[in-house]
Amino acid sequence: MYVNKNFNFKSIMRFSGGHLIWITAWCALVTFVYEFTHWDGFKIPWLPVSIIGTAVAFYIGFKNNQAYDRLWEARKIWGGIVNDSRAWGAMVKGFVSNQFNENKIDNDRLQAIKQRLIYRHIAWLYTLRNQLLIPTPWEHINQSKMIAATTKKRMKNFGIGLLEDDLTETQLKQFLPSEDYERLINYQNTATQIVDEQAQDLQELREQNLIDDFRHMELQSLLTIFYTHQGKCERIKKFPLPRQYGSMSFIFVGIFIILLPLGMVNVFHDLSPMGAWISIPFSVLVGWIYLMMELIGDYSENPFEGLGNDIPMLSLCRVIEIDLREMLGETELPPKIEAINGVLM
Repeated sequence: MYVNKNFNFKSIMRFSGGHLIWITAWCALVTFVYEFTHWDGFKIPWLPVSIIGTAVAFYIGFKNNQAYDRLWEARKIWGGIVNDSRAWGAMVKGFVSNQFNENKIDNDRLQAIKQRLIYRHIAWLYTLRNQLLIPTPWEHINQSKMIAATTKKRMKNFGIGLLEDDLTETQLKQFLPSEDYERLINYQNTATQIVDEQAQDLQELREQNLIDDFRHMELQSLLTIFYTHQGKCERIKKFPLPRQYGSMSFIFVGIFIILLPLGMVNVFHDLSPMGAWISIPFSVLVGWIYLMMELIGDYSENPFEGLGNDIPMLSLCRVIEIDLREMLGETELPPKIEAINGVLM
């Protein structure tokens, strides 16, 4: 998530500057051929170009709306995870007690049970984040060599633990007992199994009368909500923006940019003797705007990709971790995640 109020010129050029090179080269080539050959093939009416541009703008607008919906839905899901995680900590802290137990257990053991439930939930958070960062075939890191290399560079500059999995591994070893870690890490969906472990623990607590039926049902309902949040995230991650919208828009923008200087050079040539050359910056500007609209949608449609537009899952995990550990009375807490190069991950 970008945290600066505005993008500076350098960041904009870093994002789209490479495309400016070929757009400028194409517009200059069209103008050069038109001026020195006077070939009629480089003279097309402006009306069909403008109609194509209007159609492409509507198409990109639809795509960008859908991409933003995916991004915003992902943020709402993680907002729900934050709220329900806090509720889980408060319920575990308040519900697990000797109130219904005839054979009282000491406070240290009771505290250990609460810590186990809360720590396991923190492990679930980091595991879910890690699973959502596993690349899918349609994400940028799995595209052509140049795009993949650029994506890896951005992940390295912005993210923490995105290319190497050492961060997640460290967190899991901290919050899961070693025997549980070795067992759970081998499941195909570790996050799902961690929540199931929580459910089995709640059943044991009920059998030991450390919670009653009502409290058991309330805690179990929260686990169901965590499954719901996880499933929603997995739906966004594993079902892409339909590729007929996600990929065809780039082709349409490319067609429009190819035709754009062919129509612009003719119109500007009629304005003045040097009008054809003046068409170059205007053609580049219009083409760049359309291309930026396409890129914005393209880099927004996958909110769990590990890039600058992502949901700041690591930061949210750390916020929840701090809140839950403070509920346990701990004072040695990790620092909050800070933005790197203007991006909070």
